[in-house]
Order: sequence, then structure tokens, then C-alpha cells
Amino acid sequence: MAAAPHRPTGPTHGNRLSQQPSALVGCLNGAAAHEGHTSHSKETPHDMLRSTAPARHIATALGSVLLAGCHAAPAVPTNTPPPTLGGQQPAATPATAATAPGLTPPQRLATIAATVAPVPADSTTDLPYEYLHIQTWARTSGAIRREDLQRWRHPNGSGREVSRRAPDVRSLDHHPSPNDRTLFAQAASTTTRYQDILHPYLPTPLPTDPATVAELLVSPELATEPAFPRMLTRGVVNLAAGQYLDQHERANALHVLAAVPGIEYRGQTNDLAGRTGLGFRVVADGSTTTLVIDPATGGLLAVQERITAPRPGLFSSVLILHRGHTDTDSAPPEPAQTPSGSSRHHDSRPTTIHQRG
Repeated sequence: MAAAPHRPTGPTHGNRLSQQPSALVGCLNGAAAHEGHTSHSKETPHDMLRSTAPARHIATALGSVLLAGCHAAPAVPTNTPPPTLGGQQPAATPATAATAPGLTPPQRLATIAATVAPVPADSTTDLPYEYLHIQTWARTSGAIRREDLQRWRHPNGSGREVSRRAPDVRSLDHHPSPNDRTLFAQAASTTTRYQDILHPYLPTPLPTDPATVAELLVSPELATEPAFPRMLTRGVVNLAAGQYLDQHERANALHVLAAVPGIEYRGQTNDLAGRTGLGFRVVADGSTTTLVIDPATGGLLAVQERITAPRPGLFSSVLILHRGHTDTDSAPPEPAQTPSGSSRHHDSRPTTIHQRG
């Protein structure tokens, strides 16, 4: 299998590389980068997010390049805003339109994008801190690193992270389980404060056209590479986990995902947190990536990537548990959640505090 060319990911802010701490979206930042390919295999997820790379300036339309270089890929559509549903709470069950028989995977994703519902956090974007709570499993050198992370990020690049680590797993064939999540809840926390280094994956405001968003994620010049489907999938995941996406931005991200060559539909499924979504799969470049999408909100709930060679097993797994906005960096948006999913008002476990920036 030919190695895909190394291609840095992520934007710059001025002349300085964007800095992204912790696991977050960097878990999938090895677009062709597992062992045996051009690789970040020595990097931890923290390293990958602290060294996101320059943004791309692309003039060629991605849709045309995809059609020319990857025959199964649909063109990325221009922006078609989803209907506004008056701020209603999205349904808890998958949208039946997207599960109808006879639809292709891109058509299912386009159907979800056309009916994306607003969520309460879409109306709180004026608050100063963007909040994220995720749990990650990421391959390091011969082990799987497990981490629960809460992050508050201010537009000026400052913010706070609270992380909890479960012991590393020495088996690369590890399958994340509810027991892992229990270990997160039992672990001591480490708090780190940052100054001027927390930035979104792509500069804001995002383009309103899905094709332009796709061009920023992966250069169309790479559309003929075997790793391209993996690259574009990883770009969408990094975007969804790297910054808050509002109703229209979530729809645009789904349109980009629909353009991934060879994407497959896997039916209704539950993620590790027990949430119901629709499963999609991308097999490319020795990698199988499975995504779980909430068909009501268009949000990415979970993603897992496993590789087949040269050292098969888990490459990364991410649960996106909570996204929103707050007026301080001291508490999550209501309701506060523990790593295991239950409400929590205070935490008496040991805490270590660091300052960076």
C-alpha cells in the first residue's frame, strides 16, 4: 500500500501555529499516519493538538476534483440552510426520513442535513466561553491512552481544562467499554490553565458554503490519494470536535461528510454512552472509521478508528459528551455531568493545577 503524503492539518492564527491542547480532535490526526505510513505514532493526542498546522488557500472547487479523481464521490453542494424550527428541543429518536430504504449513504446524510434541528446551545453563542466534554482513547507507542477531558475556551485563546486519566492499556486490540468510563469517574483530576493558545480548529466565522469548508479541511489536490477518504473524514471529525458548530454549520459538516468517497451506511446504533444515532463507516488506507451521528441535531456523537496493519487494533475513539457555552470557566453548562454521566455539584477528589501559556 502506497504511503499517503504527509499533509499538515489545522489553521494558523497570524504567523503563529494554532495551538490545541489535550486529546480532543487530534486522536484522528494520523490521516495516513499509523505505523508503516507517514506517522505521528510518537505523538500523544496532546502533542497533535498543540501543533496543528497551516491553513490551506485553495482556489479549485472541491466538488469538481472529487468527481474527476474519485468517481463515487458526490460534489459538495453549495450552502442550503436547514429550516429553523423555532428553538424546539430535537427529538430523541432518529429521523425516519434518513432511515428510509433505498437511499444511498450520501443521500441519507443530505437528508439529515436538510432537517437539522437547533439545540439550546445554539442560542448561547454570545456567552464568552465555549465548553467541551469528551472522552478519548488514542494509540501511543504500544499502548492506548484513555482520558476524560472538560475544556472551557475563550475567544482570546485563554481557558481551562480539567482532565482525568485512566491507566494506559497495553493491548492495542482494546475495545472501549463502560468500565473505562467508570475508571474516568474514579480518577483524580488535573486542572490546567492556558493563556493565548486555545484556538478553534478552523478560524471563525466558518465559510457558509460546504465546498469551501471541505477545501479548508483537505486539499483537493490529494483527491486521488488512497488515504483521501480517511483524510476528509478525519477533517470533519476534527472540525466537529475542535469547535462549536451551530445549526447551519452542523448541516454543512454533514454535506462535507456526504462527499467522502465510499462512505457506507451502517444503520441505527448506540454509542458507548448509550445514545442512539445513525452509523456511517469509511474504509480506506488500511483504516476503518465508524461514526455515530445524531439524526435530529446533526451532531457527531462518537467516532472510532481501527487499523489493519502493520500493528492492527484500535487507533482512536472519541465520545463527544457535551458542547455548549458558559459565562465563566468554573462550571459546565447545566446540567453538570460526571464522566460517567450522572449529575455532580462538587468534586472532592485530588486535583493537580498547572499554568500554561
